[in-house]
Amino acid sequence: MIGKKNFYFRLWCRVSWYFVTPCIVLLIPADYGREVILVWSLVIFTPPSYGDIQYPVWGTTLGWCMIGFVIIWIPVVVVYKLLRANGSLWTRLKLLSSPSEEWHPYLDIHRGERYSEERCRQRMESQTVDGENPERGNWTNKAEYLLSMIGYAIGLGNIWRFPYLAYKNGGGAFLIPYFLMLVLSGIPLFFLEAAIGQFCSQGLIKAWSAVPILQGVGISMLMVNVLVSIYYNVIIAYSLYYLFASFQFPLPWSNCSSWADSKCSVTPIEYCNVSGVLLANWTQENTTCPSSNIITVPFQRPSEQYWDNVALQRSSGLDETGPVVWHLALCLLLSSIVVAASLIKGIKSSGKVVYFTATFPFLVILILLIRGVTLDGARNGIEYFIGAKSNLTKLADGEVWRDAATQTFFSLSVAMGGVLTLASYSNFNNNIVLDTFLVTLINQGTSVFAGIAVFSILGHMAYISGKPVETVVKEGFGLAFIAYPDALTQLPISSLWSVLFFLMIFIIGLDTLFAEIEVIVTGLCDGFPILNNKRPLLTMTTCLIVYLLGLPLVTRAGIYWVTLMDMFVGGWMLLFLALMEIIGFIYIYGGNNFIGDIEMMIGKKNFYFRMWCRVCWYFVSPSIVLVILVWSLVIFAPPTYGNIQYPTWGTILGWCMIGFVAIWIPVVAVYKLLRANGSLWMRLKLLCSPTDEWHPYLDIHRGERYSEERCRQRIALSTNYEQMCM
Repeated sequence: MIGKKNFYFRLWCRVSWYFVTPCIVLLIPADYGREVILVWSLVIFTPPSYGDIQYPVWGTTLGWCMIGFVIIWIPVVVVYKLLRANGSLWTRLKLLSSPSEEWHPYLDIHRGERYSEERCRQRMESQTVDGENPERGNWTNKAEYLLSMIGYAIGLGNIWRFPYLAYKNGGGAFLIPYFLMLVLSGIPLFFLEAAIGQFCSQGLIKAWSAVPILQGVGISMLMVNVLVSIYYNVIIAYSLYYLFASFQFPLPWSNCSSWADSKCSVTPIEYCNVSGVLLANWTQENTTCPSSNIITVPFQRPSEQYWDNVALQRSSGLDETGPVVWHLALCLLLSSIVVAASLIKGIKSSGKVVYFTATFPFLVILILLIRGVTLDGARNGIEYFIGAKSNLTKLADGEVWRDAATQTFFSLSVAMGGVLTLASYSNFNNNIVLDTFLVTLINQGTSVFAGIAVFSILGHMAYISGKPVETVVKEGFGLAFIAYPDALTQLPISSLWSVLFFLMIFIIGLDTLFAEIEVIVTGLCDGFPILNNKRPLLTMTTCLIVYLLGLPLVTRAGIYWVTLMDMFVGGWMLLFLALMEIIGFIYIYGGNNFIGDIEMMIGKKNFYFRMWCRVCWYFVSPSIVLVILVWSLVIFAPPTYGNIQYPTWGTILGWCMIGFVAIWIPVVAVYKLLRANGSLWMRLKLLCSPTDEWHPYLDIHRGERYSEERCRQRIALSTNYEQMCM
């Protein structure tokens, strides 16, 4: 810029910028009314005050939160750019530590040879990455892939099931088996499914060309997604209804209104038994009543009756269907429209949506957490969750370990095919190992993070009502639509907190539903390539069918259907499919063969990686899944909703749904056996070997291992083999 060079100028810049100035900023104090030097300021930090007035703890906490709000953009942007870059971690760091092509003088006449267009063009060409899939497409960048994975893995169970399980199973002690099960079964199974999808770049059904005899497992997973998406869409409709209702002030469930019955009350209903006469207003008459004469009548809080009488208009049981609840039907329609619009162009459109849907829930949880920990009584709630009330003796209870393994398994959405489908759109050489650890750890950490936010506000509710924390804790629908909304009514500006909470529930549900619909559409497009050109129409048709099939679930008996489907389809059936996945790819196709395929993708071999895969996939993970599956069947009990028992035909219908999902496995196996040639043993042997369709999708990734010559030899060998059998 200045047009000349000077030795002393360069020396002064180097000495000042490299040594003197950073040392002053870091270490040396300066007193100009306040300490402004970094390290010294941190060492002598004292809580803020105004004169002699000390700030409350939450005020100091809020100050640190403001600092965090300013600083957090630095690591967020760094991680975001690392995820969007390509290559190994070192390559990405090296690339991002170099100036981009946008760093140059603004006007062309000032750029000279140093920043010429030719140099910028060479740099851009060096960053071009081969391997784009022109037929199926790829994620636009890695950030979209990871955000989609995180959004899919983090479901409603992280918000309304994990906190209750942790409280029930010893609080902080539960985290020990929880994270241990993550390492032993969660990460290995998540990695297995993601690696399958990334290697073959195919949907659920085509991916099973590695083990043709078990291709029915892919169809079963597809059926699971169809059924789960039906009732999951209804749950999203519940959250939408509560979201709209939250725009009222006061919140409609804060007091008993015309929709409530005589059992509704904000405070316990107590009578004093005086000489056989029950007095209701004895406290208002300034009379005392011996504790032995106080009779407490069962009552329901307004939030519970609002859920039953207004939101659901719940009937007495599964056999009393009743009419469609139209406000839920309209919310269901809105949810279906949002999903269809977000997926209209497949991953190219959903990848843009997840920038908001996968990140906004974390912001809401952070806001609720900050608000929660500043409330009176919050500490009591957190101590029941993971604090001083933790009970290490619970670790000797086998039920705790079963709950930890089950929650880990279901929270990662393994065996539903969503992980496989999302990974199938990733680049072939993507570092799947790093992605797996990142997604699974964020998922588990979110459960703990959300649990603290939930229990801090439940602790405040218990403090306000004068009850023990354990009396206000619920799980599932009871936590999301009764206990937590009730606790929010105790806060100032309760409508704001309620809007944020149910908006978070709505968005978390959407992320999961996105992947479930994508699994269905991708599976159909890969199975029937003619549908690829009609993908937008197929997506809209799928969402329409899911909406229509969901209408019976928004009748007055709808909640019973949702509970029934969740118990049978979204429960231990997934454990069975996970076991079949392990049997197919590890025991039949071969764990060593599959590890070789993975090493083709990541481009390097590692002894410890191979050992970890073998130990987990061959022994540890299948053993854990099998134990949980058998245990779940042994302790099976007929479904209930609260105290309401399901009729026998309801339980039978649940088993029929299981049959509808599982029947495809033997049907497809028998069909393929009948179509093959030779003796039964020869057919089994042929169908337990991968077909010529099992290979990396693009030719440039196949290498010698899956070259055309090798495939040609395999086809010729199979043809000769069949002729010998005839």
